[in-house]
Amino acid sequence: MASSKRNRPEGKSLYIDAEALSTLALVQEGLLHPVDGLMDRKTSAEVNRTKSYQGHSFPFPFILAPRGRRNEEILTSLKPGEKVTLVVDGESVGWLDVKEVFPIDPQQRLQEIYGTQSPSHPGVQATMRRLGRYAVAGDYEVHYPKYRKIKEQIQTAKNRIGAAKTSALMMAARPLHRAHERLIRTTLDESDLVVIFLLKPFHEDATLPYDLRHRSMEYFVKNYLPANRVVIVPLEYTYIFAGYNEVILDAMVAENFGCDELVIGRNHAGLGSFYDKNRMQSVFDHLEGFKIAIHTAPEYAYCDICRTLVSHKTCPHGEHHHISYHADSILELLKKGLLPPAVLIRKEISAMILAHLYPNRFENLEKIYYDLMPGSGLLESQSEEDFYIKLMKLYQTTSLK
Repeated sequence: MASSKRNRPEGKSLYIDAEALSTLALVQEGLLHPVDGLMDRKTSAEVNRTKSYQGHSFPFPFILAPRGRRNEEILTSLKPGEKVTLVVDGESVGWLDVKEVFPIDPQQRLQEIYGTQSPSHPGVQATMRRLGRYAVAGDYEVHYPKYRKIKEQIQTAKNRIGAAKTSALMMAARPLHRAHERLIRTTLDESDLVVIFLLKPFHEDATLPYDLRHRSMEYFVKNYLPANRVVIVPLEYTYIFAGYNEVILDAMVAENFGCDELVIGRNHAGLGSFYDKNRMQSVFDHLEGFKIAIHTAPEYAYCDICRTLVSHKTCPHGEHHHISYHADSILELLKKGLLPPAVLIRKEISAMILAHLYPNRFENLEKIYYDLMPGSGLLESQSEEDFYIKLMKLYQTTSLK
């Protein structure tokens, strides 16, 4: 269908991608407060020097520097006071009143975000492909209602139960395993409402897409938690979250979405923990301007003597008795087509993932099902997910050793 006249770019245009649009919308909706707009050359230099903005810690300048020959021609032609249209995929998504255009050093920008300029870093590679040599500052407005809807969803949930304390969890859940579940439950014990920000990067692989991870999380919440006290929302993880300052931005976003506490694991990207005279230090010890409380959760493992999930601080048995929850290794089992033990991940969630990874895997699924599985005696249509769940139950049969 043809674009409406309102959506067709007019006059001078800057061509940005959906990731830049999402990032601009974060600030427009106040989710990186006190950052309230694109920074000019002077402000950018000050933020670079102090790692602070208006008395609040902020890791690097908030700028717009789109790459491309057309963009560079437009940027170098712009004068203060001109209005330029912002375009994504051929459609107008907003406008910008130009205050200043100034050159930037792309390599310095990469260092600010990622702490490295090495092209072997996947984030560095991706950002280099979209980062230009000129930044533009000025007031802007973009059309991107997603964040506003999420704010309303969280506020509605808070009002519904009269939440006095709302906690945030930032989770990729690739895949959702038992340690994730314990972390969610423990957080819920200490809070009225838990907001799970399920990470939605712009360049994720197809192994565990967002919709599948959301379905897994939703299954767990609806079936095993008081669902009215948990909200699952997407958090579009744009390039600004990808570096070693990720945890600072997580805290800002959680606070500005209305959360009172952010709970993070000790292996959270960007935490940068280290020990000094037996006291754990982290990036949070040096932050300014935050009102949100930061809680670092313990690392969970399964102890084969305790026969349950434990934290390293509370279990008296050595690490050689612990089964660790390494998401990458669990995912590797699934990618090889293997059902992980239920002590690692719920069988229903494993079934969802395997059915996604191996669609139409069995030529004679119904025959295998009825040959091997107990049933009611009635002929019923069975999905691949049902097959994996029943197969896991057979694995767990314990009368034969």
